[in-house]
Order: sequence, then structure tokens, then C-alpha cells
Amino acid sequence: MNLPNKLSILRIALVPIMMFFYLATFIPYGIGQFIAAVIFIVAALTDRLDGKIARSRKQITDLGKLLDPIADKLLLTCGLMLIVVDQTIVQPFGIIGLAVLIARDILVNALRQIGSTKGIVFAATLSGKLKAIFHYIYIPTFMVVAGLYAAELTYGAWSTIILVLEIISYTIFAIATGITIWSAIDYTVQNKKLLEEKKKEEQIKEQQNSNNNEVEQKQKNTVIEEKENN
Repeated sequence: MNLPNKLSILRIALVPIMMFFYLATFIPYGIGQFIAAVIFIVAALTDRLDGKIARSRKQITDLGKLLDPIADKLLLTCGLMLIVVDQTIVQPFGIIGLAVLIARDILVNALRQIGSTKGIVFAATLSGKLKAIFHYIYIPTFMVVAGLYAAELTYGAWSTIILVLEIISYTIFAIATGITIWSAIDYTVQNKKLLEEKKKEEQIKEQQNSNNNEVEQKQKNTVIEEKENN
């Protein structure tokens, strides 16, 4: 197993560890949330790293194509779910953002499965890459905010720090949700064209095969007629 695939597996393995620390309320002073934020950042960095290594070393494999998107979706979905469940994001905004992310991923997976049956590999879109980047930014900042609240650091300068972090986090969250919607539309439109082109190619081939069969049948009939006449 090559290094990029090992990094993808590491990212998957870090998800339950991140969830454990974030939900470990028995750890005092918000330390669990802070550790979870660090784990999330480390996992996000492996996402950037494994792709670069795979391309630079030409180690792109079928296993990697399977593991990488699974690891990304697990990390983003579970990370967002954590800050939604404990209501670090004011409701219903968190639930809406989570629903948009899950719906987009289901749509993309469905399109990829349809494409795979036709031998089409859908390339990653710019909107998809931007979506991941913005989600990777606001999720750990919200985790830090949750940690500060858990540590009861809501007085003096800390209250200002929390306010600034919340403003930044909500702004990036809103942008990320908008990009997620754009990504779903963009991915559908771009790959719908590929599916339509593939369908046209298949229809042309079917028509050509049909024409060839007709020609062959006519030739056979001609030969039969000639034999009968003779």
C-alpha cells in the first residue's frame, strides 16, 4: 500500500478519535474540544498532502480513488455534525448547513456511480475543492469556540475573542454552504454533459452495429438468392 492511501486511512482513523475527544465532557476546561480541533486540522492536512503525493509520485490507484472521497466525507460530515449537535452553531442554521452538505454528497456519489457504469471518471471540480477548503476552515474554529465556552472563558478579553471567532466562523460557514450548493449544481451540469456525450456515442455505435448487421443480412440474402437461382 502506497503512502497516499495510508494517509487516507489515517484520516478515516482520526475521525472517531476526534469525535471521542469532542464529546468527552469529562475532560475539564474544554481541553477535549481543543484536542478535537487539532485532530481535525491534522486530518484536513493529510487530505491536501495525499493528493499532492499521489500526483507527484504517479501513485494514483483505484483504491486511492475509493478511499480519498470516503475519508473526506467522513471528516467533514462528522466534524459538522459535532458542532451542530451541541448547538455551537445556532439552530436551524447548523441543521440546514448539514443537510445541504449531505444532500450534495449523495448527489455527487449517485452521479459517480452512474458514470462508473458507463466507464466515465468524473474529475474534481473547482467548486468541489473550494467547498472542502471553506469547510476545513470554519469547523475547527467552531470547535475552538465550543472549547472556550466549555472552559467558561467568557469574561474580559476572552469574550471579545469569542465574538470575533464566531463572526469569522459564521461568515465562512455561510460562504461554505453557498459554495456547497453551487458545487452540487456545477457538478451536475458539467457531468450531465459527459453523460449525454457518452449516451450519444453509445447510440451512434448501436446505429452503426445495426447498419452493419443489416448489410451483413442483405449480403447473406443475396448469396442465398444467387444459389437458389443457380
